[in-house]
Order: sequence, then structure tokens, then C-alpha cells
Amino acid sequence: MISSESSIANNSPNEWDFWLQTAPGKYILDWECRQFHQAVDDAFGYEALQMGFPQLDCLSENRIPNRWLMLMPNEYFSKDRAIGATPICHASIYDLPFANESLDLIALPHILEFAANPHEALREIHRVLRPEGRIVISGFNPISLWGLRQYCGRLINRPFLPKSGQFISHLRIKDWLNLLNYSIDRGKFGCYGIPLRKESQIKRLNFLEKAGNRWWPFLGSVFMLSAIKRVPGMKLVGRFHPPKHSLKSTLTPATQSHHHLEKDHV
Repeated sequence: MISSESSIANNSPNEWDFWLQTAPGKYILDWECRQFHQAVDDAFGYEALQMGFPQLDCLSENRIPNRWLMLMPNEYFSKDRAIGATPICHASIYDLPFANESLDLIALPHILEFAANPHEALREIHRVLRPEGRIVISGFNPISLWGLRQYCGRLINRPFLPKSGQFISHLRIKDWLNLLNYSIDRGKFGCYGIPLRKESQIKRLNFLEKAGNRWWPFLGSVFMLSAIKRVPGMKLVGRFHPPKHSLKSTLTPATQSHHHLEKDHV
């Protein structure tokens, strides 16, 4: 098992908390908030969990009675900024404090990007999710203008996003989900704007949202995937031969029955 200290790969909470308060950070949060609200609106059950990213309220539009916010070991969030009445706990993504198949809904905003072993983390999440439960995942798209800007910025030590974290393509995550027998029920790309730092510049290019959604939908800077955990059903091996019931020994034609009655009276 991977230790809790390595659950977040080179993550600096202060760095990300500061970036999310900038104009591009608010631009991302606004889009993701709307997408999570739509994805979890029709999810039902008794227990829901949001893992990390406390600046984003992923579960506010969901009607599940028990909603939890779990922070990573070296992630913080002040109680006065807590999301509603959601309880807060700290735990490792590789050792979740929940029983097997006990959660109905899990929101994962950018969590896999900060895991040292994202595939192992997804397996642990799979353990605590009930059959037919839903997981909703968001992440930065490496094949986008923001991904290109981040890659080039790292080469000259001037990244657009904080240095911590790694971009994971939605295709790779879909492959992991398929291996765990999940079915993707919806997906969305967004934030097609150019990676700029000023709010006025970002708003001036709002028209790129509709254009990108229509003409280059897979190049959005952020993606969201919603998947359902499926359990394989029973399969019949070989050909099934139903038993043939004969009526001859149990039923007697009416004519024969009447003939026997006449013989008895004679």
C-alpha cells in the first residue's frame, strides 16, 4: 500500500489555492461547478463523497442526505469556508476510511492529476463505490491550448498553472474505467478560451466557448466524465434444454373417462 504522504504528487496547497482565486482559476471553477451540478443532479442513494478541491462545491445540487468532503493529507481548508454543513475529514486516497461498496456517489475534481499512482487510487475508489454507483471526474486536457501553454511554460520555468500535478488525457482515464467495468454515461469538454491572466481579456473572448464546442469540441482545456459502476451478470454456459412435460400420464381424455365409468356400473 502506498503511504499517505505520497498520495499527492508534489502538491503545494497554498500554490493552488492562490491560483484558483485568479481570473483563469475562477474561469475554470465556474465551468466545472455547472458541469458537476448537472452530473450529480439525478444521482440517488444515501452516501456521497467529494474528494479534495474544497474550493469547488460539487455536491450542492444533489439530494443524497449524507454528503462528505474528504481532504488529502497535506490539503487544507478553513472551517469558515466549509461547504454548507458537509463534514470534513482527512484521509489518504489509497486507504479510504469507508467500507466496501458503501458510497453511492463520488466526485473527483482533479484528484487523479495529483495522485502519485492515479490508477491505484482509482482502484481504491472502485472498492468503496456501490454497484450502479456513479463517479464524476474532472481534469485538465493535455491536448488543448492550456496544455500546450503549460508544457512550454515548464520548459522556461514559467508555467501558466502551478507546477504540481500532471495532465492525464480523458482517453487514458476512460481506458482505466473500462478495465474496472464502468460505463461512461456522459462527458463534456469546456473552457476553450486562450490561456490569459486578466479577467477582461477572458470575457472578451467568450465567443470561443460556443465556437469551440461546435468546431473543435475535444480541444477544451478541461473535461468532465461521468461513469456508472457495473457488475457483470450471470451467464449461461452451453445450450439450455428445458424439460418436456408429458400430459399423457396425468390427464385422461373425456371419452376414455366416460367409457371407464360405464364399465364400472356394469
